[in-house]
Amino acid sequence: MRIVDHLKERLRGAAVFNPDIQSAPACILWPDRDRQWESAVPLLLEALPELAVLGEYAPEKRSGPAIWLRCAIAGRAGDVSLPADRPPILYLPGVGRQDLRAVENCPDSLKPLAELQYRGVIWSQNNTKDWTILAFLKSDQGGLGLDPAQDGETKNAMQLALCALLDEDLDALHGRRLDKQFFNTLLTGGDPVREILQWLDRGEAFRAERSENEWKAFRGLCKSQFFFDPEKEGVLTGSTRLAQREGPWHTPWERYCEASKRYPNIPSQIRKCAPPKETVFWNSDTELFDGWPQWNDDREAVLRKDLLALAGADAPEARARIRKLEEDHSRRRGLVWAELGEAPLACALEHLAVVAELTGTGLAAGTIGDLEKGYAGFGWKVDDSAIRAFAGIESPADLEAVKSAVRSVYLPWLEESARYFQKLVCDTSYPGGLCLTARGKMYGSGECVLFVDGLRFDAAKRLAGLLSASGVMVAEEHVWAALPSVTATGKPAVSPVACKIRGEDVSPEFEPVVGDTGQPLKGAYHLKKLLTEAGWTLLDSSAGGDGKGMAWCELGDIDSEGHDHGWKLARRIDAILSEIRDRTTELLEAGWKRVHIVTDHGWLLLPGGLPKAGLPTVLTENKWGRCASLKPGASADVRLFPWYWNPNCFFALADGVSCFRNGLEYTHGGLSLQECLTLRLTAAAGRVAEKSAVVITDVVWKGLRCTVAIEGESTGLFLDIRRQGGDPSSSLVINVKPVKEGGTASVVVEDDGLEGQEAVVVLVGDGGELVSQIGTVIGGGN
Repeated sequence: MRIVDHLKERLRGAAVFNPDIQSAPACILWPDRDRQWESAVPLLLEALPELAVLGEYAPEKRSGPAIWLRCAIAGRAGDVSLPADRPPILYLPGVGRQDLRAVENCPDSLKPLAELQYRGVIWSQNNTKDWTILAFLKSDQGGLGLDPAQDGETKNAMQLALCALLDEDLDALHGRRLDKQFFNTLLTGGDPVREILQWLDRGEAFRAERSENEWKAFRGLCKSQFFFDPEKEGVLTGSTRLAQREGPWHTPWERYCEASKRYPNIPSQIRKCAPPKETVFWNSDTELFDGWPQWNDDREAVLRKDLLALAGADAPEARARIRKLEEDHSRRRGLVWAELGEAPLACALEHLAVVAELTGTGLAAGTIGDLEKGYAGFGWKVDDSAIRAFAGIESPADLEAVKSAVRSVYLPWLEESARYFQKLVCDTSYPGGLCLTARGKMYGSGECVLFVDGLRFDAAKRLAGLLSASGVMVAEEHVWAALPSVTATGKPAVSPVACKIRGEDVSPEFEPVVGDTGQPLKGAYHLKKLLTEAGWTLLDSSAGGDGKGMAWCELGDIDSEGHDHGWKLARRIDAILSEIRDRTTELLEAGWKRVHIVTDHGWLLLPGGLPKAGLPTVLTENKWGRCASLKPGASADVRLFPWYWNPNCFFALADGVSCFRNGLEYTHGGLSLQECLTLRLTAAAGRVAEKSAVVITDVVWKGLRCTVAIEGESTGLFLDIRRQGGDPSSSLVINVKPVKEGGTASVVVEDDGLEGQEAVVVLVGDGGELVSQIGTVIGGGN
């Protein structure tokens, strides 16, 4: 029960009388010379409809002068109505008991009330003194019997926190020492650490939103807990203390780190303070300065300089230096500044270190099969880490630093593996080389093909991880892209109607034709027409279909993002993959047994641009980034490769990872592992569907038998009733019972002496884990 409820009982109890020998008191007088209770009057007026207050005339607040109060308790004041079934309570702020007793000296303003001390009763202590807040809390004779401290600061704090105190549960306060810190905490919301962080974050706005009493309580808390006066020392001194994290300020710092985004202005506040830069340790990696964003800024600047310096280093040296930088800066990724996005280079370094480590192993030996195995095992992780290194980069200066590091170790590895791969392909009996297979797949009823343009091997690996985390079963299959590795050639090759498509003379756009009509397969129209004629349902980007027959849909144009935005694809790729994951799960939920995620080609991405390969424009019909169609009879010093759709037609491919066009960061169409080895994903619903949320919808008691109704998957669940939900040893039933197939179960409480007591109805899994719970009253419903 709240303290205000106990106060009501004590006040009303003052009017108890013996009707055999006494008359009912006309009223209860509540004198309060020091006005200690005055701040709680609005709360008490709500709790006590019979309460009226001596003061300025304000009948809507049940307040008025003495003569008005006399009229009110007599029922003669037309502007107020007090309950007739209870003695009125007259609260007299600024008036002491002795003021009323000395009738001859009583001020004229009080005389209308003086005689009420004889017809009414006075609520006072046994020693006839007025009830102070301290006395009411402490006394076990008419008070609450608590243990408040009695020093001056505590008395002041308890008066400031009176309204909050009245709302406290009395039982929770027994056995506690109620000191100034307790009362200040009550007034400031119960969380002084949060309060001081809010003040540091908001400054004067925080002060303006608080009443004078709340501000005094906040100051009191700061003094007692943090040895700091916010009013005298100010926000910047507080920000300095927070950054130093010493003594009692360690806890606010830890809280800030846990929820830094709730206090967006604190970093700028600390930056206004002077950090201890003069110490010789400032430029070292030490925990002493973790609280200073200026230190993190300086460490980022050092790292930026060191990464830029890699531009002139050979690959082995660059790898060694990146590993050393990772040792020096990795700890900063665990600091709050990284969480706030203020350590982008330290975060990028994590991925640069992976690139440096893995590029120490080349992909320039063995057979094509060996290259496939090596790339599928670790090579894709190099590409993935290189992309991730750029994902969090915003500023041009940081971009230059990461670009320098990536080019120093990644570009040589790319170049070496691409040239070796091209040599192997040229040495094989073309077109029997594995890189030209672009194997199609046979599909059956209930299967859907989802085409994603430019789903490179490493992106497909990320997507597989997202799908698995969503409870989807995923199978992977390596597929070599068709040459050249461009959409016009590759997309028809992985479509279910590839057998209805052929190649004539190589076109400048590398497009095949419809087998029966010879119409160029330009745009989407003819491919969709072939699919429809073959019995495939075409789904737009939002349609789910009915799960019957076979369906084709398209989503997630990674290729366009790369062409349009270059290296910034690194920032967008996770969002695109999440969209593809969601689309895949939607299709499975629509009833498709399997969703086959296919792609046409991969790509190369190198911020700063890939190397330039020479090929005179006058010799070409069309020149793309990595491939070109030559004019009839033209001769150029470039490698020629047969077209996938017609091996008698040849086109030019750029060597290594070079481009026929200058300055391209993103491109494809050539012959490299990144462009040509792709991953086909087959997604199916998980073996065991996740249980839907289980909810207890009804609790019915008949005597000591409790029956519950449940919504959701209830297989393997058991019903129990406990004193404490998380404690199996507090079970109150004879035996726990399994939930029946229809979602109901019932148990019997063993002890009939428990009827009417509170308990918790719980559902537990067969492993004992809590699944759902709801409070109840034994024998009396929930």
